Amino acid sequence: MPTPNPSALDAEALYQALLDQVRGGLAGQPDPAIVGIHSGGAWLAERLARDLDLKGRLGSIDVSFYRDDYAKKGLHPDVKPTNIPFDVDRATILLVDDVLYTGRTTRAAINVLFDYGRPQRIMLAALVDRGERQLPVAADFVGTHVSLNAGQLLALSRDAEGKLALAVEDDHV
Repeated sequence: MPTPNPSALDAEALYQALLDQVRGGLAGQPDPAIVGIHSGGAWLAERLARDLDLKGRLGSIDVSFYRDDYAKKGLHPDVKPTNIPFDVDRATILLVDDVLYTGRTTRAAINVLFDYGRPQRIMLAALVDRGERQLPVAADFVGTHVSLNAGQLLALSRDAEGKLALAVEDDHV
């Protein structure tokens, strides 16, 4: 499968592809709930919960204090509280992130979830998978796969009307 040009990615079209996959994948799953990783994953989770009629089963997490590189990166200036307003025990959790990369954010998010209970199953959805994993993590649902040059990152943004956009940026970390 050819890798699309990262600068030409249509975030709205990728969201629709992801929604279709998730809709089929969550069908028949017991006690489904959606948890988005702050911030881009939380934006996607909000839309998925609305489009799948799971608004009462929506949560969000911030993994800042759970990352294994916390000492190196420090605290992000926009830390948000984790909000999981439902029982995690025995639930099927759809964990949502905007860009899957090394797998470290996903690992941290799973640690957060287990602080709230023991889910029956955790499924992972990502708008974009850019590969280059450092941990053995794979998404169940992916909008697309892309490759970026060293020193680049893919950033999701959302405008006032909720429209999503992706942009390639230089990584300044």
